[in-house]
Amino acid sequence: MGRGYIVEEAVESYLSQLCELKSTTITGLLIGQSSAQRDFIVMASRTPPKQSPGESLDKEWVMEHARQVSRMLPGGLSVLGVFIITEADAKDTQTTLRQLIFFVENLISSERFWSPADDDVTDCVTLHINSKTRKTVCRTFDVKDPKSMAKPADWKYQSGVCSSWITVSCCLNVNIHLPLPPGQNTPETMEKCIKDELHVWAQQIESGMCLLDGKKFPDDAELTTGQRRNAKQVYTVQLLISPCERRMSDVVQICGGSVSIKGAVHSRAYVHSNKPKAKLAEKMLKRDIISTVASRVHMLLEELETAEGQNNNVAVELHIPKRIFCPVKGRGPVSVCDYQFSDEGPSEATERLKEMLDLDAAEEHIDTSQEVTPENISTETSDTKAEPLHEKVEEPTPQRNNYIGVVMASAVALLASAASLLYLTDA
Repeated sequence: MGRGYIVEEAVESYLSQLCELKSTTITGLLIGQSSAQRDFIVMASRTPPKQSPGESLDKEWVMEHARQVSRMLPGGLSVLGVFIITEADAKDTQTTLRQLIFFVENLISSERFWSPADDDVTDCVTLHINSKTRKTVCRTFDVKDPKSMAKPADWKYQSGVCSSWITVSCCLNVNIHLPLPPGQNTPETMEKCIKDELHVWAQQIESGMCLLDGKKFPDDAELTTGQRRNAKQVYTVQLLISPCERRMSDVVQICGGSVSIKGAVHSRAYVHSNKPKAKLAEKMLKRDIISTVASRVHMLLEELETAEGQNNNVAVELHIPKRIFCPVKGRGPVSVCDYQFSDEGPSEATERLKEMLDLDAAEEHIDTSQEVTPENISTETSDTKAEPLHEKVEEPTPQRNNYIGVVMASAVALLASAASLLYLTDA
């Protein structure tokens, strides 16, 4: 017997509404949480329509949508699969769905800085819905096996899927400082240095010790023990991190500048209520810490790539954008997130939530109180090599790229060649 999927009833209503649209083919993402026994689907989000839609399915557009959505999901939520709504039979779309799920998973996993675990679920789901008959066909593929064949899966709708999920959260300050190599430092050079340092920092986070409400729980401790199953539960976490040990030769070195990444981070993760263990809660929270910082660094790097000129002998201080949250109506404690630069307001967030997650959110529902307002990027340069960090140069406040439009279009173009290579490998 294949895997079982417990699906929030609101997802059924959403998919039914999409079936009513006069469109030949609609694709989208299935969002939820995996567990060893079963998986939980709490949201579905259609792929944003392109301004100039073509006749055939644009796989690169679907992939880029998945990448952007994955950045907006807090810990415990991830893209578990894809769906397609069409008048074609399920057997005629199976190859397309298989390609999509492998493309999406490969793209999202390529941006992860945390280490996979042996007990991670590697099955992803594909859902075919006939827009005329409303017949649903659910199959899974093991995305870590390129030769994986389709397996049938059980798809059941249920109300209140995540109404009693546990919330774990913590706050921490990020202050990552790294040297740049001597000579001309381009955005590409900075990107490589930053990503290398992020991997080191991510390992520190993963090896840290978590205290839940001030206590160290055994890994196999069940968080709901002694409490009512339907009670709302929130745990505040303290993360204890050991300093990174480096040889003196790794610290004292000639450099051509430096980059500092700073900011206050609010991390949050949701854990299913089916006998959740402390180890699972810690893993999801740590992964959220790593992912939310990495996502914001990616955004800052995109700004640096679009900036004019090159930096030589610089000290760059990057303040990560602010993380904001929006509750998902009817999904218990579950919220999704977005990132806000200092020149943006709630209206930009509601637009992106609608574009990327097809979520109707009012500005007053946006929670901007969890993190302090980030500062503008400031850059220090010098005219002399003897004192490279003294003179201060004002840089324009970065303007955030929209998820849809220029960013998605340019990223889709870059993904085309990668998708072709994956397709050849998959075939």
